[in-house]
Amino acid sequence: MSGTGKAKAEEIIDTTVDSDEAEQSGSDAEIEEAEDALAQAQGSQQPSTSHKKKKKKSKAARALNALRGKEEIPQQLVERVLDQVNKQDNGPIAGADEETVRAALEQLKIMEVMKGNTGLGGINKKDMGPHKFWGTQPVPQPGDEQPAEDGPIEPSKPREEVRQEPYQLPKDFEWSILDLTEEKQIKEVYDLLSLNYIEDDHAAFRFKYSAEFLKWALMPPGYHKEWHVGVRVASNKKLVAFISGVPMNVRIRANTVGAVEINYLCVHKKLRHKRLAPVLIKEVTRQCHLKGIFQALYTAGVVLPTPVSVCRYQHRCLNVQKLVDTKFWFVPRSMTIARMIRLHKLPSKPHLNGLREMEDRDVEAVADLYERYMKRFGIAPDMTVDDIRHHFLSGRGKGAGEPGGELEHKWKGGREGQVVWAFVVENPETHKITDFFSFYSLPSTVINNPKHDLLNAAYLYYYATDVAFQDHAEETGLLKRRVQDLVGDALVVADQAKFDVFNALTLMDTVPVLKELKFGDGDGFLNFYLYNWRTAPLAGMNPTDGVPAGQGVGVVML
Repeated sequence: MSGTGKAKAEEIIDTTVDSDEAEQSGSDAEIEEAEDALAQAQGSQQPSTSHKKKKKKSKAARALNALRGKEEIPQQLVERVLDQVNKQDNGPIAGADEETVRAALEQLKIMEVMKGNTGLGGINKKDMGPHKFWGTQPVPQPGDEQPAEDGPIEPSKPREEVRQEPYQLPKDFEWSILDLTEEKQIKEVYDLLSLNYIEDDHAAFRFKYSAEFLKWALMPPGYHKEWHVGVRVASNKKLVAFISGVPMNVRIRANTVGAVEINYLCVHKKLRHKRLAPVLIKEVTRQCHLKGIFQALYTAGVVLPTPVSVCRYQHRCLNVQKLVDTKFWFVPRSMTIARMIRLHKLPSKPHLNGLREMEDRDVEAVADLYERYMKRFGIAPDMTVDDIRHHFLSGRGKGAGEPGGELEHKWKGGREGQVVWAFVVENPETHKITDFFSFYSLPSTVINNPKHDLLNAAYLYYYATDVAFQDHAEETGLLKRRVQDLVGDALVVADQAKFDVFNALTLMDTVPVLKELKFGDGDGFLNFYLYNWRTAPLAGMNPTDGVPAGQGVGVVML
């Protein structure tokens, strides 16, 4: 579609959505979201309990909900916009078809998300509802201008000025600091998350965090037990809510700050109406302030005030038959399942010369390569040698021999309790580590499926290559080819380790290679947020301010 044609289509999209938005302004769901905040973002995607009568939604209003990130852009909205485009006074616009209209809708969706809005109709701060909780927090608010310079929104406080007492909980509940070195307590967290944490929109899949994964993710070097905050029922001590923070040094453009990564906010499904989520957020914030940390990084699948970047999930089929059986993936109209299996078939072994499993002797070299490579991105964790050792080696599991040696016997099927897979490329002549890649395992429970109960998913983690430091590596396509080789070999390793699907986000340098590696667009978007820090938007799934797509974000949240 030409630039003029696309602009006209976008104008029609705005008016198409606005006509139905008038019916839905100030909806109950949006007002509830302001208080429930991350309980909806990181708990079940089901709506909160409400005693208010729900308004009947028109087809276009349901389409608007889709544009807010709850589901894929529906066909009826695409057809409606296309119909309006073709009815223009000057006749049909050349090149206007379903694909280009859908692309325009996706682009506008992300533009609005980056502005802190929730739809395509020019929704402003007032339209978004009062945001009773987030409106009181030091986060960029909808409508704020881009900052002239990066920095904190509120100044840090000395410890004696930080609130010393825990926040008050509803009656019959009490605070509990979890000790994850105790198997009983880590099992309590595991049980809570397994039954109540993130589900997809259709309630078909739910993340299944293992005890080994939780230890790996929540106990990095320098972790604080006080940042593993739970809520129990006072009468029987049952754990019914949880939130965690882990320390990190994060570089945000030119500034490196001590921060906390907030994750795993989970409230028992039967208690969502108790408004525990905002209290949990405030309590873990208080605990962080007591340690002198006043900045945080967190992610959510819904739009809150206000994302610093937006990335999209991408999926690469490994076990096609199982993905179709579980309705994770569908066979296109023009395709058969046998042909899909042939198209997604991978080699039986990796092809990079010198590829081997990472060992302890590689830690310092990997740390050096990681540090240099991550400078390419607008935001990235600043890791020490101990951090590198923990993130890439501590979760490698037990049994099946020690790391190193012949690949064939080390990674087929994985080790007992293995969470992370990390590989290096060693130059056979110089023995220099030139590249590394990693991925981690996070399975999902398959809900109510008669054939399968678990979906084994691998997620691309951190990687780096020294090809990035060669002259003109990007312009000549040399870097793209190397990243494609690395991710391609990661797919082979994951396939041989019996994973069903390999997931990635549109961040770092992967954006140009994912399509060529046969990744498909997922219907999930991940919004990145900074607490108490202002900075301009960073390039995620789309280019931003001249920065290519992906290269604004170098953070992989677990």
